[in-house]
Amino acid sequence: MAQQDNPLAGILAARIRRDGPMTVADYMSAALTEPGAGYYMTGDPFGVAGDFITAPEISQIFGELIGLWCAQCWQSMGSPDEINLVELGPGRGTLMADALRAASVLPAFKAAIRIHLVETSPSLKARQRETLSDHGVTWHEDLSSLPDAAMIVIANEFFDALPVHQLEKSQEGWLERLVTLSPVATERAPAFSFTTGRAPKKLLAMIPPDLRKGPVGTLVEISPAMEAIAGDLGGRLSKNGGAALVVDYGRAMPEAGWSLQALQSHQRHGPLVTPGQADLTVHVDFTSIAAAAERAGARAWGPVTQAVFLNALGIQERAEMLSKNATDKQARDLEVSVRRLTAPDEMGKLFKVLAFGHPDFPDPAGLPISRLRTPIP
Repeated sequence: MAQQDNPLAGILAARIRRDGPMTVADYMSAALTEPGAGYYMTGDPFGVAGDFITAPEISQIFGELIGLWCAQCWQSMGSPDEINLVELGPGRGTLMADALRAASVLPAFKAAIRIHLVETSPSLKARQRETLSDHGVTWHEDLSSLPDAAMIVIANEFFDALPVHQLEKSQEGWLERLVTLSPVATERAPAFSFTTGRAPKKLLAMIPPDLRKGPVGTLVEISPAMEAIAGDLGGRLSKNGGAALVVDYGRAMPEAGWSLQALQSHQRHGPLVTPGQADLTVHVDFTSIAAAAERAGARAWGPVTQAVFLNALGIQERAEMLSKNATDKQARDLEVSVRRLTAPDEMGKLFKVLAFGHPDFPDPAGLPISRLRTPIP
């Protein structure tokens, strides 16, 4: 798509001409969530026909196991009569639908669930309404309107879409990478490039100590947005009880380097080429998320790799059970999907799982390794 046909490119160009270069975080936020023009605001990016496929779209087993993980958390909380089941960035609603189907093996848990979805995209809300039409759902634009009560939270591939600032170490000290208009940009055909500017002290203070010692050229990604949400959830859980499960791709320990990437039609894409038309994501820093939750009073477990987590929850056994009543093609598809979720050269190693919750919460399933007590029939 030419930039002159891209409404968001024109919006961003006008913003830069008026206010000067913008941070990478502001660019990411606009590219993904600008009303009427951001990537998540105008369509459905999921599935084979979209730009990427998430774990719930790969296999029903993923959502089923998370549903049972939530059921075990509920039991650990004393099986309360009501529990808020919250999903952040629920996509098409596929994960929640699969989780609720698995939850039906514990009728008391199914009856206790109050579903809350945090979603900003109008088009995805419409898909979620279709997928979850048999369930009562309350939607929220952000965390601020969630009930002040105990909850179990699911965040699958949510944090990777939150904006980051990029800081680069130079001979003069740390600079912030910014997005500006390219020298080849015109009024009718905006184009963008990176530049640098002075880094704010509040961002410098967030650089992990070990990374501050890096050589000139070291690039670090910092996300106040990720830490703010993790801290918000950690504070709520430490006050009211419950647990949160974070599944995403990223780093178990802080690392230097560029991870910002754009995906379009399942292919890597230049992050500044067609803003609003490609998905922008980053590798999640699980250490910073866990630390933010713990500073707010929560206790954290993990991260472990997705393979470790899913194997601990019984993904292989569930696949074998489903294969018994499957056609040859269905059985092969199951085998392929399980491999995609767990193999180290697929999603099994890059994707990590972190949990955090009330400080008195017992160790949740899979973190450290333990087995779910409730099998899926």
